[in-house]
Amino acid sequence: HEPTLRAEALRIAVEQARQGVNTALYQELCATEGCPVARDDAWVDSVEKKASARLDKLESDLASHKTSLVKESIRMGHSDLGDFHASRGDFATALKCYVRTRDYCTTSRHTLSMCLAVVKVSIHMGNYTHVSNYVSKAESTADAGSDAVLTAQLRVASALTALEAKKFRAAARKFVEVSVELGTTFSEVCSVSDVALYGALCALAAFDRAELSERVVKNSAFRSMLELYPEAREIVHDFHSSRYASCLAALETLRPDLLLDLHLRPHVEQLYADIRSKALVQYFSPFVAVDLCRMASAFNVEVDSLEKEIAALIMSGCIPARIDSQAKVLHARHADQRNATFVKALATGESYMRDTKALLLRLNLLRADFAVKGSGDSSGPSKSSRQERAEARAFGGA
Repeated sequence: HEPTLRAEALRIAVEQARQGVNTALYQELCATEGCPVARDDAWVDSVEKKASARLDKLESDLASHKTSLVKESIRMGHSDLGDFHASRGDFATALKCYVRTRDYCTTSRHTLSMCLAVVKVSIHMGNYTHVSNYVSKAESTADAGSDAVLTAQLRVASALTALEAKKFRAAARKFVEVSVELGTTFSEVCSVSDVALYGALCALAAFDRAELSERVVKNSAFRSMLELYPEAREIVHDFHSSRYASCLAALETLRPDLLLDLHLRPHVEQLYADIRSKALVQYFSPFVAVDLCRMASAFNVEVDSLEKEIAALIMSGCIPARIDSQAKVLHARHADQRNATFVKALATGESYMRDTKALLLRLNLLRADFAVKGSGDSSGPSKSSRQERAEARAFGGA
């Protein structure tokens, strides 16, 4: 997205890759077009040899633990192998190793550790079905709620799963519930400042004004997280204060950075469109009529462009209004309250009459002892049935 930054970004990425043992990633970065760093084959060979020796030792230790039949040692052996493969970038093999520890978990802490490891690897793989399943498993495990850090990590994972599914309201609710105890414990997936940014954007796109005020603006815990991302904090405050022009301008300033974000990039356009639509709806909602020229000035756009946006919102049912294109005025289309009241009153009256007639009919039937009862009824035949049988016997005797 930013050709001018490509070479510098590749250089930094190569330096970061050299600090680990993921030689496949390092070679892929060096082979990328425009990379200013030459591949260091000697370093690759050295790391490969050390990794091979490390893998042999871990597999040997695991085989020894299986022979001893000590569950805790076997669990740690599989977990260490999973950590090794994850550090090498082989997330599929790491996932298998972590899942194998499930049969050797003897305490709730072991189960929670296994779930969290699977969640992290699954996020790196983009397998959010696994993420959702293991987050649910962790939350249903005993002692899950007693660890504030773990709770924060699970909420972030749930929020990322909802974000990936474009469920912005669910994602926003999870993000704003994340506590500051998260710290740097989940930095390989999502930092605290990322949580603040993601939560702010999803909340603006999905929450109505009351929910935004309650869950974001008045939420002291999330407000402290927003302090870590001043741009996001100002965007939220501008939107809540109806300063839509400055809010949307700040969002456009952030767009290049968001298009490089690992988790937000696929959703930037949809989020921006939803935020803009919500701003237009909220601006118009208190008025009976609005001058489109003034509204265009408030949003810093051309009148014709604004008219097309509003027409699309009217067609989708978001704004109950009609546009006077000649006078450039937007008129609210309010329902006829007087007519609606009369219709509701007539419907209520008809329902009352129907219920009253049914009640009177029932009372008259009970008063005449006119009821149809089953042949197996222990209370015997009704009065009318007894009278009919007596008359039939009288005629038969005659």
